[in-house]
Amino acid sequence: MESNNPHLIDIVKIADPRGNLSVLQYPSSLPFDIARTYWIHDVPGGMTRYGHAYYSSQEFIVAISGSFDVITENADGIKKFTLSKADTGLYIPQMTWRELDNFATNSVALIVSSTLYDEVDYIRDKTYFDQLLTDNAD
Repeated sequence: MESNNPHLIDIVKIADPRGNLSVLQYPSSLPFDIARTYWIHDVPGGMTRYGHAYYSSQEFIVAISGSFDVITENADGIKKFTLSKADTGLYIPQMTWRELDNFATNSVALIVSSTLYDEVDYIRDKTYFDQLLTDNAD
């Protein structure tokens, strides 16, 4: 796997005239075991899902349908990724702020996580997150 920065990962796609099949599994296509899966849907076109980060959780985000942008920020800076194919996903390491933006109508974002839900793991305050990055850079 690549560095501990957000990056795109191609997902196995088995092409078939009856429809394609894609597979996510650890360790061949994901850098972590899946503990939780959720999806975001029915987001009005053009809307933003405001962000958060995790102390320890890692995520993998796939546009199952439609498209949207993911803006990430960590110690290496800010990056923007456009997800629009069900056979490419975005790896989000821990301590990375992420926002989902610019949803096309009827898009579905599938998110798989390395941990079960734990509110204590969330960093929801962007100012606090920025301070953590500054403190860790020193």
